[in-house]
Amino acid sequence: MTNLITLTRSRMVLALRNRMFFFFSVVMPLLFFFLYAGIFAKGDPTRVRFFLGPVLALNVMGSFWGLSATLVMYREQGILRRFHVAPVSASDMLASSVLANFILTLPTVTVVLLFARFIFHVQHMGDLFATFLFVLAGTISFGSLGLVVASITNTMQETQVLNQLLWLPLIFLSGATFPLGYLPEKVQTISIFLPATYLVLGLQQATLFSQHVTALMTYFLALVFWSALSFFVASQLFRWEPETKIPRNAKMWAAATIIPFILLGIWEYSKGDMIKQAREAHKVLEQSYSAPATSGKN
Repeated sequence: MTNLITLTRSRMVLALRNRMFFFFSVVMPLLFFFLYAGIFAKGDPTRVRFFLGPVLALNVMGSFWGLSATLVMYREQGILRRFHVAPVSASDMLASSVLANFILTLPTVTVVLLFARFIFHVQHMGDLFATFLFVLAGTISFGSLGLVVASITNTMQETQVLNQLLWLPLIFLSGATFPLGYLPEKVQTISIFLPATYLVLGLQQATLFSQHVTALMTYFLALVFWSALSFFVASQLFRWEPETKIPRNAKMWAAATIIPFILLGIWEYSKGDMIKQAREAHKVLEQSYSAPATSGKN
């Protein structure tokens, strides 16, 4: 436990000095928030509440990009080698990375909620406890995804390419950028196989409809299980030295982390609950555009 606390403190200090972390964890979430709330929602409190879930999800998902790039950079620069001299394990190093990332994500999430309340006059923020749990589960799960990416790439260039390949479908097909209920049916079908969709809908149901976490247990447990599986894979593939070769079956191990969402997607496809909830949320947005602006009354 002492090693974990010490490593977490060190990772937080290093992260705060990293411009990439600052951009993905602070600048980007706030830019998305004001873009959605000020332009798409036109300042209307009901519409701002609709976009709160996607904005928070983008904040949380950005952790995988920052963690993967940072770890690869540390490995290339020999910083991980210095950590390895200390009596710490790969699990300690990875756990401290995820924990530091969660602690540093909370202030931005808090600022977004405060801006929604005091700048855009959103009177009711939904179920804050459920929101916190999804931020926690999402930060850990997508942070663990970043650890997996860092474990199967050798250079920063490889990491950036793989991050782009993962990032684009995660944000464009999950409802994080465009409302899921607005997207074509084929895209909606694809979305139920993406982990980002479970995070976006979980946060949106919590903020927009005040759903308690017990009503969103499928989404929450899916993220928790995925985070545990991804963290385990990352700890098995972790490399301290840049010269260490990637195991031949590493990419197969990494690909295996998506299996839970393939199974969940098949189950959701037969039930249709996720798409139904996404469409119900989109109806609230459409109704708000056809009604007069609430002018601060939610």
